Amino acid sequence: MDEVGLTVPPDAGAVSAAELRERVGQHLVFSIGRGATAARLADWRLALSYAIRDRIVVPWFQTAERINAADRKRVYYLSMEFLIGRLLDDAVANLGLESAAREAMAGLGVDYDALVRDEPDAALGNGGLGRLAACFLDSMSAVGVAGLGYGIRYDHGLFRQSFEAGWQAEEAEDWLAQPHPWEFERPEASFPIGFGGSVGPGAGDAGAWHPAETVIAVAYDTPVPGWQGRWVNTLRLWSAKPTREFELQAFNRGDFLGAATPAVLAETISRVLYPDDSTPQGRELRLKQEYFFTAASIRDILQRFERRHGDLAALPDKVAIQLNDTHPAIAGPELIRLLVDERGLAFDAAFDIARGCLHYTNHTLLPEALERWPAELLGRVLPCHLEIVERIDARHARESAAAGRPSDDGTAILGDGEVRMGTLAFVAARRVNGVSALHTRLMQETVFGGLHALHPERIVNQTNGVTPRRWLHGCNPPLRALLQEAIGDGWVADLDRLEALVPLADDAAFRERFAAAKRANKVRLAPWLAEQAGIELAPETLLDVQIKRFHEYKRQLLNLLETVALWNAMRQAPEVDWTPRVKVFGGKAAPGYRMAKLIIKLINDVARTVNDDPAVRGRLQVAFPPNYNVSMAERLIPAADLSEQISTAGLEASGTGNMKLALNGALTVGTLDGANVEIRDRVGEENIFIFGLTAEEVARRRAEGYAPAACIAASPRLAEAVEQIASGRFSPDEPERFRAIVEDLRGHDRFLVCADFEAYWQRQRAIDAAWRDRAAWTRSAVLNVARCGWFSSDRAIRGYAKEIWNAETEF
Repeated sequence: MDEVGLTVPPDAGAVSAAELRERVGQHLVFSIGRGATAARLADWRLALSYAIRDRIVVPWFQTAERINAADRKRVYYLSMEFLIGRLLDDAVANLGLESAAREAMAGLGVDYDALVRDEPDAALGNGGLGRLAACFLDSMSAVGVAGLGYGIRYDHGLFRQSFEAGWQAEEAEDWLAQPHPWEFERPEASFPIGFGGSVGPGAGDAGAWHPAETVIAVAYDTPVPGWQGRWVNTLRLWSAKPTREFELQAFNRGDFLGAATPAVLAETISRVLYPDDSTPQGRELRLKQEYFFTAASIRDILQRFERRHGDLAALPDKVAIQLNDTHPAIAGPELIRLLVDERGLAFDAAFDIARGCLHYTNHTLLPEALERWPAELLGRVLPCHLEIVERIDARHARESAAAGRPSDDGTAILGDGEVRMGTLAFVAARRVNGVSALHTRLMQETVFGGLHALHPERIVNQTNGVTPRRWLHGCNPPLRALLQEAIGDGWVADLDRLEALVPLADDAAFRERFAAAKRANKVRLAPWLAEQAGIELAPETLLDVQIKRFHEYKRQLLNLLETVALWNAMRQAPEVDWTPRVKVFGGKAAPGYRMAKLIIKLINDVARTVNDDPAVRGRLQVAFPPNYNVSMAERLIPAADLSEQISTAGLEASGTGNMKLALNGALTVGTLDGANVEIRDRVGEENIFIFGLTAEEVARRRAEGYAPAACIAASPRLAEAVEQIASGRFSPDEPERFRAIVEDLRGHDRFLVCADFEAYWQRQRAIDAAWRDRAAWTRSAVLNVARCGWFSSDRAIRGYAKEIWNAETEF
């Protein structure tokens, strides 16, 4: 793909419906091997996907030629997750081919919308981390950064969630059960990746690592087209293959299972995303996964550099590597190892080169979420790297002392028998960035306070963003059409143009059309919600959504307790004109996260009780559709009226769901946490519902000795809800089922659910009142859309390119 010498006209992406229909028919026969009369929906989808991919390949090659000709600095984005979702509709939209594709498929007698829905949702991520990575790839192509994403091609990815009697059940996702038409296997881009073994002496600073086990990393490339197909970058995913597929001698001895063992062990590495690490075997597998994709990526990066440049000292001028969280933090030691052991550089020179290339995005303020690996485990799996980590740690201590800022145990990479991967990523990086203004400040003050004192220039902020292509233009056709008629379509590539909507918020006719677009999305959602959760969604009902991965700090439990209290209040005062609500929860709990899974069970038990109660019928319903993913988000976000962003202040790094929902006209109820702060500052305090303790107040309450029992006693409605859960009101078959939740609320409540409950309840009742004035509500919704243009991932990527990567943008 580096030197193809192709030339095509500037409008190479353009194609008529008739031409596209012809290409689909050809692919159906020659690529799928199926005649039109026998073709299934999946066959038509594959044929259309190949036909659309044909329009991407030449611009993909051309992009590589332009990068090479200009010798552009390349940006490599390393992430364990890329939550890319379905790709067909996204590619069609980016190429401007939606009308042609619809007409072409209609001419073939195929429902385009059904065909798009047939595409499996790639299960390559869990939550915001993976969705952010996908948005960033889209934006790197949109603004013309020479970018390439690296990750793992998981066979099954994150599990598929279902509910068995209300309990979360996990089963393997099968997104690769059908051919994946967007990828190209690159068997020539394969690297051996070692584990275990021993380290012997080498020449100079080098060591000789003799791995005990080796697997092969094989590349699969997916083109990532930018808006209008002007620039196409690459997502390269690694799949683990055995060095030997099959042990014939074992097979001939009758050991049929043993003959396949090497393949099974190797392929386990790229089998699933986030294997349960509650067992020693699970932890070792996760460490191997992280090293596997990081090592393959670093080798690939060096190989690309060395094809065109001979001086390794120039690596930081031509290469920027972004570590998306701590999962690829081993990149620093790996790059140093390759420079020292295989290319003969001195350790200090190699370290300086590595630190000139590496940059680290932090995504958490929870100390336990900053990965720590037992030194014994790291030394057993990666013995050479543990030695390098020890040398990095010693060098950092010397540097700090020489600068008159001696380090301490809080800034050491090694301590208490563990390797602190967040500290390693920080020490080995040129820049460390937070993902919201509040998060960045708290990083400097808390989790990296000591390191910030040693390196005050290193931490910078780049607030997250979302791509408007998928998260407004693609997922919200009714609003897209209204915006295009009102202000044109320039906002798709320049989201700040949404500011032109501000005067229209006071235009009654525009507000009516805006409300009609929201209503259309709810009407479109209603049959799906009925099928998935047995819920009837009337268009005039307030649709209240909390969709995110399950973690106690995100406080789905606070939302649920308010739901129980509201149910009680409605039953006790049936004469009140209550605002009707449908509350939707969506998200998955990690397989080993017992408390999160217990909360999921409680939500489902409460939902069953509330939805079966005739006293609140038509007033309150609770839905928990299973298997939350990108495609579900694309259904829910355009229809949502209220966005729940209620994490404990000071713990959510940024959030991107909050941005997507506000951009699509949902009002936010939330704490002053993460990017909620910046959303408030941009949309205005009167157009957002803020409640609860601030980050500083949370820290003070904890320092003073927080007593959740006192908060429960002070709130009769909270006390009633907690007692109902404790007494088995929602679990009559097993009254003690939720004892762990109740005991935690009464005795510990680490995430201050009880402390914020009353403020949350009062804010929700203010929301009820606000909903009744639909003109004012719609005005606020319009202003949310108009003022959220800053939260584009295009803006974020331009910031990274200028302030972190020192890389050019084309557009």
